[in-house]
Amino acid sequence: MTHISDHHFAERVRASFELQNAMALIQATMPLIEHGRTEIHLPHWSGVEQQHGFVHGGVVGMIADSAAGYAAMTMVPASASVLTVEFKMNLMSPADGEQLIARGKVVRPGRTLIITQAEVFAVKDGRETLCALMQQTIMVMHGKTEK
Repeated sequence: MTHISDHHFAERVRASFELQNAMALIQATMPLIEHGRTEIHLPHWSGVEQQHGFVHGGVVGMIADSAAGYAAMTMVPASASVLTVEFKMNLMSPADGEQLIARGKVVRPGRTLIITQAEVFAVKDGRETLCALMQQTIMVMHGKTEK
């Protein structure tokens, strides 16, 4: 992995996550923040279900986007922020379980663009099933911090 440019990245990422009303709305949490990696956990509840009782693909995309985006944010200077400019996601199996875990990681860090990946797992009876895979491009916004 690359040089840590901000040794307080975990606190900055946690504060940013707390500003995301969308994550609070769906009851998501972020229990893991490491340099180049984060995890977002989502309980399966009726408010995030689609018509078949699975977690909606749009919600799966939300947590994948945020997990990978925050993984990128762990690698930028404190004076910068990040913004998703593109992602491609494959939904591989129904998001059916007691909870979902989105694991985001940096694949290639860069000064302007960061390439990330997220895997989303449905956890049912203690067993993880890969239900989505995402590749993402993140733009580093130098000199722009969050509100």
